[in-house]
Amino acid sequence: MATLQKIRNRGKILIICVGLALFAFIAEEFVRSLSYTKAESRQKVGEIYGKSINVQDYNALVDEYTDVIKFTNSLNTLNDDQVAMIRDQVWQTYVNQQLIGHECDKLGLSVTDAELQDIISKGSNPMLAQTPFRTQQGTFDYNALKQFLSQYDEVINNTEIPAESKEQYTQMFNYWKFIEKNIRQQTLLQKYQNLLSNALISNPVAAKMAFDGRTNESNILMAALPYTTIKDADITIEDSELQAKYAKMKELFKSTQETRDIKYIDIAVKASQEDIDALNSEMQGYAEALAAEGAEPAKIVREAASQVAFSLLPVSKRALPTDVAQQLDSLSEGSQKGPYVNVSDNTINIVRLLSKVSRPDSVEVRQIGVPGTEMDAIQKTADSIMTALNAGEPFDSIAKKYNQPATKNWLTSAQYEGQAIDENNRIFLETITTAPLNVYNKIVLEGQGIVIAQVTDRRNIIEKYNVAVIKRAQDFSKDTYGKAYNDFSSFLAGNKKAEDIEAEAQKAGYTIQTRQGMSSAEHNVANVHSTRDALRWIFNKDTKVGDISPLYECGENDHLLVCILTGIHKKGYVNWDDEQVKSFLTSEIMKDKKAAQLQEKLANVKSIADFEKIEGAVTDTIKHVSFTSNAFVSKVGASEPALSGAISGTKPGDFKSGIKGNSAIYAFQVLDQHSHEGSYDQKKEEQQLAQSAGRILSNFTSELYQKANVTDNRYIFY
Repeated sequence: MATLQKIRNRGKILIICVGLALFAFIAEEFVRSLSYTKAESRQKVGEIYGKSINVQDYNALVDEYTDVIKFTNSLNTLNDDQVAMIRDQVWQTYVNQQLIGHECDKLGLSVTDAELQDIISKGSNPMLAQTPFRTQQGTFDYNALKQFLSQYDEVINNTEIPAESKEQYTQMFNYWKFIEKNIRQQTLLQKYQNLLSNALISNPVAAKMAFDGRTNESNILMAALPYTTIKDADITIEDSELQAKYAKMKELFKSTQETRDIKYIDIAVKASQEDIDALNSEMQGYAEALAAEGAEPAKIVREAASQVAFSLLPVSKRALPTDVAQQLDSLSEGSQKGPYVNVSDNTINIVRLLSKVSRPDSVEVRQIGVPGTEMDAIQKTADSIMTALNAGEPFDSIAKKYNQPATKNWLTSAQYEGQAIDENNRIFLETITTAPLNVYNKIVLEGQGIVIAQVTDRRNIIEKYNVAVIKRAQDFSKDTYGKAYNDFSSFLAGNKKAEDIEAEAQKAGYTIQTRQGMSSAEHNVANVHSTRDALRWIFNKDTKVGDISPLYECGENDHLLVCILTGIHKKGYVNWDDEQVKSFLTSEIMKDKKAAQLQEKLANVKSIADFEKIEGAVTDTIKHVSFTSNAFVSKVGASEPALSGAISGTKPGDFKSGIKGNSAIYAFQVLDQHSHEGSYDQKKEEQQLAQSAGRILSNFTSELYQKANVTDNRYIFY
């Protein structure tokens, strides 16, 4: 009882303590929720219809397509430009799929598994012909696909099949799944497009008008008063007029993404004369070492840090830089040229031709990876296979015994030349490019096992070269770069405001350049590589107009860059007083006012002869003018749609005046009219109109894009 009484006496204190504890719990959950939300937002690479796109999901799509590109082009690596292009393609494809998918969901359109299988079994889709499952005629082989898919799990789970064979199966399987997914998406898009196109039909009236507009032509006598006859300085334009014009043309100034304007200084650091002299001396030493008796070309080329690695295999000319390939015909075996300067790539070069050989550019080969884990057992199995093959047992049946397809594949020089080749690859490639046709070759690969290979065909015997190339860029030294960096840093330190930089740059020997309308979807700034940090700074929400960026070291560590933000254009309608918009509006109003003044001069003009009396008038004869082809007035240097429209509605002999064009006020008299085409075919014309409507409809994604409120934040991550 005493304890209960103590609790009652301290009830208020307990309530406060419990309340604080509950608040702490709620606050902790709230903070945790905020942390999760912030973490999630940091992973958002974009947004479509309010739905976030996670960077990991996007990267997975990029990796998928990258693997496809490597597989279909037999590439091991991709350069930065290729990766950037793939990211763009994946993004555009993903956005379009989301736009179409959103519309199809509302309409109830889909592609069922049964539809997909029917498309694949028929084999008529063009994408199927791009798969490895093809007949000798190059058409899609559905049975080959089914055989591959039925073998896939068995091959992957078989511990005796070499890892290299499994990897090839996995690459082919992933490529097929990519093709299958894209056929489904392509079919859905076709359904949606068909629905839209069938909603647009032509009619006899429109068909006849289209035919007449295309086939009826006029020859005219034309007179013009160019707007240039009135000086721009004589025209005054008020802001109120600009705003009124802007209101009428506002839709022209709608932007689907934010853009920004910058001014920047980009310094490309170059080698000094001292740097070039030092490199020449170093290259002379390599030239002497390469020409010495008993020289080891591979070692010397490696030590020289050549841009062109020494190949363990002879290579064709196309695998070598153009300037190097051009030297080969003038070199005999054992001779060399250089050091010489190649201006096009700013390099100093040495070329030594070791030997020339004749090799097939392409070989068709099939192979069996000998199964097993112990080398002794693998050797015995390989010998057994060789004995069976030489005794006449079919290659296919032996391959099937070891669960391998033994398909014939073409290997071209382009697939391996220029790639890093280890000793095992050298042995394999050397064997199959020199082996006689239809002979069985046992190829022992150190640490990897044994392959039985048979060359079944070869094509295009060409000259190949064992050549040592030392190619070095005429690079700047650390001292040269350090001086450029320090000089630029000192300039920026002494000019901390944007206006100071602009005022003093030329005196210091720097050039300020302007870039307007930059998008965050661009991959670099000022066409310089490795400027991602500068791009992030430009589009950072905290960067204000007039701010100066940090000094960026970029490019191939050979550029210095600083940026000044000069303008921000939010997504939506660009303001009337934007520099570019204002310039356009001014031009349009200028044209309107000049046209009005010139039309006053034509009040009493009744003929071309009257028109010619006006100062500044020009005349000409124009032939073959139709409604659908804009009249080009050579005397004014402009294409004039309004003139074509007016002419098409005028009878022969009639005179019209005061036609307002893009570059002048016109008058004309129709000399004669004629038709240049055969009889009218209503059905044909209606089909052409329907096709034209379909082409216009192909732009529907831009409308969907605006409605989806697409946000692209990729610049933050890449």
